[in-house]
Amino acid sequence: MKRVADSLLPPIVLDGANGTPIYRQLSDWLRRAIVDGQLQPGLRLPSTRALASELAVSRLPVMSAYEQLQAEGYLETFNGSGTCVAASIPLGMAASSPRGRGKTATVAPSPDRRIAARAAAMAPTEQSWLESQGAFRIGLPALDAFPLDTWARLLSRHAHRASTDALVYGDALGYLPLREAIADYLRTMRAVRADASQIMITSGAQHGLQICAHALLDPGDSAWMEEPGYPGAHQALATVGARAVQVPVDDDGLDVAEGIRRGPDARLVYTTPSHQFPLGVTMSAARRMQLLQWAAREGRWIVEDDYDGEYRFGGKPVASLQGLDTDARVIYAGTFSKVMFPALRLGYLVLPRDLVPAVRAVRDALDTCSATLPQRAMTDFIREGHFARHIRRMRVLYAIRRAALLDAIEHHLPGRLQVIGAEAGMQLTALLPDDIDDVALSRRAANVGVSIRPLSPCYRGPQRRQGMILGYGAVDGPAIDEGIRRLKRCL
Repeated sequence: MKRVADSLLPPIVLDGANGTPIYRQLSDWLRRAIVDGQLQPGLRLPSTRALASELAVSRLPVMSAYEQLQAEGYLETFNGSGTCVAASIPLGMAASSPRGRGKTATVAPSPDRRIAARAAAMAPTEQSWLESQGAFRIGLPALDAFPLDTWARLLSRHAHRASTDALVYGDALGYLPLREAIADYLRTMRAVRADASQIMITSGAQHGLQICAHALLDPGDSAWMEEPGYPGAHQALATVGARAVQVPVDDDGLDVAEGIRRGPDARLVYTTPSHQFPLGVTMSAARRMQLLQWAAREGRWIVEDDYDGEYRFGGKPVASLQGLDTDARVIYAGTFSKVMFPALRLGYLVLPRDLVPAVRAVRDALDTCSATLPQRAMTDFIREGHFARHIRRMRVLYAIRRAALLDAIEHHLPGRLQVIGAEAGMQLTALLPDDIDDVALSRRAANVGVSIRPLSPCYRGPQRRQGMILGYGAVDGPAIDEGIRRLKRCL
């Protein structure tokens, strides 16, 4: 039987005044904990001497309780391993437990177990059949090309040199040297106008959106959402009880005039102007100026989600909307999930100066601060030039993989798909004929090991287009070709 390492026992309460012997109280407690699954098979229990000392009782009742449970088959003794929970409990005992071994209680829904309407409104952004790590899962960078040795060395450097300052709660805005490094990078690469005092480190872009929603919206307020758009932005609205106004996206990006018509009183606009999710279009200069002028005139906020603005193949990277803003109405949200790796859980917000105190207070209330160690390692990764080199390599690699995906579609599915949004990022969208159900197609593709994100769930209104969002960042040429072959069979 597999041995499980020692662990802390749940609190044991003994009552010396109730007339029940101590050994009986202890054996009854251990028996219930084993049957209910609190103590798992193979778990090594404390020695009788250690448990007696912890409970402040003599060793004799502890020994008696252990012996009683060994006789009943709940405990086993092994040479060199001490006393462990038995591999199986006596027959019939699991059925007498209200939960059974290792299982949580199954409770029928009832009015007194209601959840908040906000929680019910937060539909999952990922369907279970889209969790494959292979072709063509979106949002994953080329993890096989990440300089893991360099990253491990930087983490180790700061872990070994850590002082007590690195172990306390950090600033709600984040580690200052990292904020300075990000400010320098954004000014150079994304034309963002800001300094370190305006930057907040977050646990990814989604966390940043939630912070913005809490800081800027009250329950019942309305906000423009791109249609189709990023499902995570709708979740962020749901956390504060705000109302989404669906604003259509065309070849020039967000239709600002239609947004004004549909939601003139909206407090906030969420947009992905550099590479719209999921259609991939870039907001035109005219639309950008129209949006900024309306926001300044009406006193509205704009959240610019620049989730993969570093990668563009049809020309130079498009400058940020924030860099054009002369009235400080834009909050710029970025993430390291796409340029580093998703598990890093580091992102950032660039805030107008007058918003910093309010947003800082919200962040402090929600989760205080981000973990310090990865922030320190990320600072060195940027300052020592590893970050810039990695982005340059990834631009070349993603251009190759993008070309491989376009070639595979043209070769295996000629004329069957309309590809859009292929000029930037790590994904493209392929429109399907209206008579093909993209959700059903994604389920069929999952059965043959291909992960495609259906386009239609990105719409909230009744008018929906059928299509597939295909990520190519994390798949090499042979896997791309094989993935399209399998997708052809599904079609």
